[in-house]
Order: sequence, then C-alpha cells, then structure tokens
Amino acid sequence: MSTNTPVSSISVSAIVEVNMADKYFEDQMDDEEVLYVAHKHPIVMRKGLVFAMLGPLIGILPATFRPELGFGWFFGGLGAGILLGYLIFLPSWIKWHFSVIVVTNKRFIQIIQKGFFNRAVNDLALNLIQSTNYRVEGVEQSIFGFGTITIQTFMGDVELHHVHHPAKTVRKIQEIIRDNGITPVSYQPKRESNLDETEAEAISELE
Repeated sequence: MSTNTPVSSISVSAIVEVNMADKYFEDQMDDEEVLYVAHKHPIVMRKGLVFAMLGPLIGILPATFRPELGFGWFFGGLGAGILLGYLIFLPSWIKWHFSVIVVTNKRFIQIIQKGFFNRAVNDLALNLIQSTNYRVEGVEQSIFGFGTITIQTFMGDVELHHVHHPAKTVRKIQEIIRDNGITPVSYQPKRESNLDETEAEAISELE
C-alpha cells in the first residue's frame, strides 16, 4: 500500500500540490521536498492551436476542388490533415507542459522549455525572496484569469508571465515561506573598512 499523498489539482489551472518520495526534477536534493508545482496558463499555446487548425483544412483541399476524387480522398486527406495539425501543435504543447514553476522547502525554481532541446532553469533560495507581487493587465488577462508575478530579491526581480490564478500562486508561495519558518536575509551594504586604533595613532603621530 502506497503512503504517498495523492496529487490534488485546483480547477483547470494545472496547479498541483505534490508530496513525492521520488525526485520530481533532476537536481532535487535528497532532503528537499516538492511542495508546489504550477504550469503557465494554456493560453500560451493559442498560436500553435490556430496554425494546427489549418492542417485539416489543407488536407481536404484536393477533394474540395476536385470532387470527382471521391470520399476516399476526402477522408484520407482529412486524416492526414489532422496528423499534420497535431505535428504543428506539438512544439507549443511541449513548451507549455515542460515549463513549470516548482517550489520546494528550500528553493524556488523556474523551468522554461524553449524548444525540443533547449531548457533554461532559474534557481532561487527561498530566504532570498523579499516580496511577491502580481498584476493582471487588460481585458484578456482579466477574462481568462492569468497575469504576471514579480518576485523581488536583492539581486534583482524575477518575472513570471502568463501565470494562471496569480493571486493563488502568490499566496501559496507566501504560505510555504511562512510554514517552513524561512526568514528573508537582510540587506547589508558593504561598509568601508575602518582604521584600527594602532593605525590611527600612527597617522596622528605623522601629522
């Protein structure tokens, strides 16, 4: 009987809470627990979907302009067009499916899939996060429920675009930081080194 906690999803947002015995990603540490995983909003695949819909249309063109070819050409072309549409849509789906936000009990990780063989990974310790904010701009983002999350650190800001339900995601990140007792590191500007007493006395004697 498995003791793993079941994966629970929130609506259609592709946001899940995970408690896994096995490693979720390649460089996951042995004592690191994945607490939260989120995909981008599926709307990022819209361009690929639009072009994929042209596949079936292209497939039935021969039978449309030459009806004497018969139903064999029509349905055969339709099947080939659907396959073509699938191949056109596949790169967009791969980019969406493998681009994820992962929050563990130690780190915040953003994985961005840029193609079949290109992947970028941003890794940030949770104690470096100073604040998390989000914004929803325009009619499209308001209707479909996605926006941009900004994570502020002393090293710079990290922006996450097309995040589904950004308010829920921000709240979840804040809960993980709070529940794990993580305190953000305080900024300590570099100070000019002060002369010790011996050096100060030597300088005063010279004067």
